[in-house]
Amino acid sequence: MHNSYESPFCTRYASKEMQYIFSADKKFTTWRRLWVALARAEHELGLPVSAEQVAELEANIENIDYEAVKEREKLVRHDVMAHVHTYGLCCPNAKGIIHLGATSCYVGDNTDIIVMRDALKIVRRKLICVLANLAKFAKEYKDMPALAYTHLQPAQLTTVGKRATLWMNELLMDLQEVEYRIASLKLLGQKGTTGTQASFVELFDGDDEKVKALEAKIAKEMGFDSVVPVSGQTYSRKVDAQVLAALSGIAQSASKFSYDMRILQSFKEMEEPFEAKQIGSSAMPYKRNPMRSERITALSRYVMCDVTNAAFTAGTQWFERTLDDSANKRISVAEGFLAVDAILNLMMNVTSAIVVYPKMINRRIMNELPFMASENIMMNAVKKGGDRQVLHEKIREYSVIAGKRVKEEGLDNNLCELILADEEFKITRDELESILKPEAFTGRSSAQVDEFLAEFINPILIANKDILGETAEISV
Repeated sequence: MHNSYESPFCTRYASKEMQYIFSADKKFTTWRRLWVALARAEHELGLPVSAEQVAELEANIENIDYEAVKEREKLVRHDVMAHVHTYGLCCPNAKGIIHLGATSCYVGDNTDIIVMRDALKIVRRKLICVLANLAKFAKEYKDMPALAYTHLQPAQLTTVGKRATLWMNELLMDLQEVEYRIASLKLLGQKGTTGTQASFVELFDGDDEKVKALEAKIAKEMGFDSVVPVSGQTYSRKVDAQVLAALSGIAQSASKFSYDMRILQSFKEMEEPFEAKQIGSSAMPYKRNPMRSERITALSRYVMCDVTNAAFTAGTQWFERTLDDSANKRISVAEGFLAVDAILNLMMNVTSAIVVYPKMINRRIMNELPFMASENIMMNAVKKGGDRQVLHEKIREYSVIAGKRVKEEGLDNNLCELILADEEFKITRDELESILKPEAFTGRSSAQVDEFLAEFINPILIANKDILGETAEISV
């Protein structure tokens, strides 16, 4: 296998579980399950299909001779008819009624919907596991002050746990979107060559109710409440675009998380897990690179670009169908899911063991807190009789001096020492230290974490407690 291309999704990134969802076995056994559902419904509605023929088809769902399919497809240049022929070889009594009344999209499109539904369920499960990891992290660190940033410049304080809720809130939005997509997916059903069901009208001698009942029976057997109300030959390719948009949403949230982690690791405030024998750099033995977060960024970028494939495909379908969708969608949909699966595996891994460095976090706070506390210091002095305008100007001047000292001389922030040395501020060191308590500058951060977890996250975790605790092995 070393002399031909292998997809990195299969060798490095995606799970075996997700790879199976897009495998030939999953696809073609689903085709056969759909042929069984069609035959059973036709039998129940009085068409010349016997119970014995249905049973024979059902018994051979997994009995696929791929070599025979390959040889037949070479001859007839049609994948569906090659599979119909090969299915008939192992079902001699039923071969004459396989695919009765159907068009290729009956198996192709319905299978695509089933595959996307099953893949979305995996995505949903892993999203919930990531949320569970972050919920535990947010709760543990809800009170720990941390420097917050706007424009990547130091701003007021937040807490380590509160920042984690920002990541969680976006993933929660993604979960809600994924659940909506799962709930709203509909089978194509059996709509015929141009969506008019003409072949089934003929089979049932014009009995519309039986045509509709046939679809309802097929949908029920395949685990769906309904089929699309109207279509051309295919289900609307907007469905693929909507599903990939949901996957893109996950990629967007994961990308934001991974950028934050990479920056925090650069700040030495937090790190992703690092294995005992992991090598950070071939040249620099001391390096601890955020390789998992970087991979999340990379794969997320791919998914956010991939979503445009489905959008263009949906926008360029002609009338009742055209085949320029097929080659594109079989790549873009599969790889979108494989990439998101890889992203969520990485997210599960990173969020399960984020390393926090409290002393570094506090050190970065204390470098900036004197600036943030300047108004509190000024008000303290005004209460003791100081002139607010004079004190404001002095703090402005001292802040410039302290800022210059930090940036140009590489020294510590000495704003507090300058204020303590100025008698007009009428403040002692003890008083100053009582003002410079980081906990006093985090607002409602801790309460916001508690409220967010209680109202939005814990109900999800309780309802899905049977799927929590999943871990992900990361390759290379």
